[in-house]
Amino acid sequence: MDTSRHISARRAGILLCALAMAVAGSAGAADGGEGLAGDWLNRFASARSAAIGGARVALPDEPLAALVNPAAAAWLERGAVQVNTTRLFEDASVSGFGVALPASGRPSLAFNVLSLGSGGFERTGPLSDEVLGSFDEGNLALGLAVSQVLGNRVAAGVQVKLARQSIDEFSGSGVGFDLGVLGRLPAGVQVGVSALNLGGPTLALRMRDETYLPELRGGVAVPVSSGQGLLALDAVSRDGADLQVHAGGRFRLHALELSLGYDIDNFGAGFSYRLPSGLQLDYAMSDHDLGLVHRVGVTWRFGGFSAEAHALPAVFSPTGSEPVTRFALKAKTRAAATGWRLEILDGSGLVVRSYAGAGQPPADVTWDGKDALGRALPDGAYTYRLHVNESGGTSLQARPGTVEISSGGPRGGIEVTP
Repeated sequence: MDTSRHISARRAGILLCALAMAVAGSAGAADGGEGLAGDWLNRFASARSAAIGGARVALPDEPLAALVNPAAAAWLERGAVQVNTTRLFEDASVSGFGVALPASGRPSLAFNVLSLGSGGFERTGPLSDEVLGSFDEGNLALGLAVSQVLGNRVAAGVQVKLARQSIDEFSGSGVGFDLGVLGRLPAGVQVGVSALNLGGPTLALRMRDETYLPELRGGVAVPVSSGQGLLALDAVSRDGADLQVHAGGRFRLHALELSLGYDIDNFGAGFSYRLPSGLQLDYAMSDHDLGLVHRVGVTWRFGGFSAEAHALPAVFSPTGSEPVTRFALKAKTRAAATGWRLEILDGSGLVVRSYAGAGQPPADVTWDGKDALGRALPDGAYTYRLHVNESGGTSLQARPGTVEISSGGPRGGIEVTP
């Protein structure tokens, strides 16, 4: 492995992200294309992606990601169902629903639905302010994406998209297509490119046709802190609008992820929390000239490709009746497994013992409570985590677990009566 090439790729990615964050303020002041056809879809972001500023074209980590890069489902580790809602201003809101089914050896699928409701507007007379009733505006977008892994480091996808708009008694619908590509560089750097709204949709309303503007997106995601965090950057170009910049970062603390980002001309922040059942809760809050925008999402992950590690027993005593614990290991990989590594960390985050090997991990690994030099470790709680590497540079990481060493004897007190 060429270590210098890995380091240079990561440095280049980090430099690119930092440069974009530095110039984002000047880019955000430019015309973002407000009011152009399809602008509502261009600006949509789920709670998870909004928390990092909407920089998501290189981050295939949720079903709704296929709306900006149709190749996303090909790199998802597990199947997922996602529900998202965004509360805008007055009675306006955006609701989203997505399903992704990643596959190995055949195309992966993603289906997404977005709905924008404006709430009611007052209808007035042409020559007076007399209220004659109310009307509303609605927008709907449906996307079906098909994606496929091409080789070890590239995935591509295509999406057919149906859009519909209604204003009062007038309505129109049209169909368009999206293309997307994802790539993996050395050092875990991911890049993504997509071309959206190809050949439409074109909506025929009352007086004239409106066509969603062609849109070109490019992005990069760079892992930091040994994979515990990442920096992401997107650049978006649309006909008739200036360049849009999205940038943000994310850091993981066990099951909790904290995010901060910059989206066109506003800052955002949020978090994601994963439960053992496969549920994930997402929340994001972003600033806007009209006030704060709140987004909430729920994702359920199932099946798919994953790595698992469990300690049995979870509490053991090297000097007692249960002197060892066994880590049960399991991995279902998308590509051939090239190696695995099980790390045991103390309370300060220092790796005190590790096990590694080539190919798939074994069914179990035994630990006697000692460090790499054979010294007995003190009582306390230790965190363990499993990494499995796949051919092509991809990897799986099991959910971290906790095992405890308890060597002390029975505890109690003696009451002395004078």
